[in-house]
Amino acid sequence: MIRHATAAASLTVVALALAGCGSDDTAGSPDEGTTTLNVAAAASLTASFEEIATDFEAEHDGVDVQFQFAGSSDLASQITNGAELDVFASADEATMDKVADFTAADPTIFATNVLTIVTEPGNPKKITGLKDLESSDLAVVVCAEQVPCGAATKTLTQEQGVTLDPASEESKVTDVLSKVTTGEADAGLVYVTDATGAGDKVEMVETVGADKVVNTYPIATLKDSAHADEAQAFVDFVTGPEGHKVLKSKGFGAP
Repeated sequence: MIRHATAAASLTVVALALAGCGSDDTAGSPDEGTTTLNVAAAASLTASFEEIATDFEAEHDGVDVQFQFAGSSDLASQITNGAELDVFASADEATMDKVADFTAADPTIFATNVLTIVTEPGNPKKITGLKDLESSDLAVVVCAEQVPCGAATKTLTQEQGVTLDPASEESKVTDVLSKVTTGEADAGLVYVTDATGAGDKVEMVETVGADKVVNTYPIATLKDSAHADEAQAFVDFVTGPEGHKVLKSKGFGAP
């Protein structure tokens, strides 16, 4: 997901209009002097990181933060395959470990998250907990095991003695949430933060044992970053009081 696409388009129109005046063929680009910081972040961080980036840009003139939001495992694959990125924020430490050779410094834990069951508003299927999700009458959606929310789902269900037969396994938690909000699934397991962000589009069901399966979120700058100073400044902002305030407001736990 790329931020500021509309603003960029507007600047291009202005630049063309000015060029038409023909006053100076050597005039610089409207983006001259702007540093673009490319941040790869777990899909569950979308709302919080968009807000954090707005605050960060307000304090750092000339820095434009652009995001690639996806499942952490997909992002890790992009990094190991040479994607030009400056910062990586993962939804778990295991995925961050996969890119250890590409990070410029030790990752910093900046947030925690836990799972919860979500259903359609009003909980029409009267789901009361994980055990109910075993019913063959329910269409249950979860994250694929290879992504952090899927690994957490596997741990949680095993610890609670629950065996699921999901209707689908998604590559990112936002896709699980979408299938519930659109009525394609009766229930899903997502992070509390995603459920909170969905508001009245879903209903959260108390999920016994979820508080014992905690995902910790690390963030790190990347070795091949073309903007090492700005990348570190963004990491410091996320892990500092400004970032923690936003993350807490979105439902994330403290590191």
